[in-house]
Amino acid sequence: MLTRRTFAAMAASATAMTAVGTFGRARAAEPLKIGAVNPYSGGMALYGDEVTRCYELAAKQINAAKGGLLGRPVEIVRGNATSAQEGIAAVEQLIGRDGVEILMGTYASSISNAASEAALNYGKLYWETNAVASNLTERGLPNFIRAGLAADDFGRRSVEGALELVAKRLDKAPSEMSVWLEHEDSAYGTSIAEAQKRLLEEAGVTVGVGAHSFKSIDVTDSILRAKSAAPDLWISTGYVGDTNLLLRAARDQGFAPPAIMSVGVGDTAETLDALGAEYLEGVLLVSFPRADISEDYGPGSDAFLELYRAEFGRDPVAPQGMAAFVGAKILFEAVEAAGSVEFDAVAEAAKAMDKPFGSYETGYGARFDDTLQNTRAVPIIAQWQGGEVKAVYPPEAASSDVVNLPRA
Repeated sequence: MLTRRTFAAMAASATAMTAVGTFGRARAAEPLKIGAVNPYSGGMALYGDEVTRCYELAAKQINAAKGGLLGRPVEIVRGNATSAQEGIAAVEQLIGRDGVEILMGTYASSISNAASEAALNYGKLYWETNAVASNLTERGLPNFIRAGLAADDFGRRSVEGALELVAKRLDKAPSEMSVWLEHEDSAYGTSIAEAQKRLLEEAGVTVGVGAHSFKSIDVTDSILRAKSAAPDLWISTGYVGDTNLLLRAARDQGFAPPAIMSVGVGDTAETLDALGAEYLEGVLLVSFPRADISEDYGPGSDAFLELYRAEFGRDPVAPQGMAAFVGAKILFEAVEAAGSVEFDAVAEAAKAMDKPFGSYETGYGARFDDTLQNTRAVPIIAQWQGGEVKAVYPPEAASSDVVNLPRA
């Protein structure tokens, strides 16, 4: 018999269950916040902003296609960091104030190094898309996973360019070649130069090395040392500011080697404005894959370019953006496979990935080694031609042939 007391109890129970269900749905709809640690002020702000803009593009895409991740819309939250110390502060603020559950970055390796250690202190995943220094994965941090390029990748590709593009056009055997390596002296530039030196010497090339601070305001001594070595190829690795400074100093000091190669940067409008199209003609660039690579090499690269143009009304600021977009996509796939944002679960999901080269817009695949480095992320070589940057190597990625080698 249904008594008043029984009915009241049933009504209370139903109300409670409704409240729990409503709370659960509200909780599920809460954004999954991902903190983007990058420089948004100072000299690197243009490029930190570009990297994060493309995270936001990837988030917008997955939100539209799938409603987000794990049933929750993805929200990118910015944490400004122009130095290692600011990287630590950004992580603390993003987690403590903003409630982010994953950290992602980073335009500069030194910032990534400090920020990822801070993330580990909070038990959070740090997913790297752009910083390349070797020591980032060599530390063995369990929360650090790099979907993008590593220093050795830049080292190998630049040496391929030296041997396959430059030496052949100068009609020289490797044993007849001389190369000068100039690099900024942080972990980023040093680790790339170390890989370049090792691989070039293994090929029989004569190698000289110089170093400078990316904060330098006068690099004349660096240019004079390189000029005195009279190399066939001058390779510089740095950030945008010091690279532009080096190129201007080389021009002013009359240092004109038969071939010039810039690693990691030197391929944006900022360098074009600083040096001019005439001087840059023929300069080679070891670069993050660009949106002009062939569709056979990077399927979807044309669609990325159209998506970017539709969203921002212009072409990408730098190729690091498409690499960031792809890095975010790989993160989303790993989180979906893990069914969790916990770094150990995501790491296991990443290790299980086995996607061939050419699976993403950059030409990347996804295969993570024991250090949680993606072994299927590689740079391309581009070249300044007529005031524009064109992909020239490997052949399957090229949108143009190599020109002006040796440089006129």
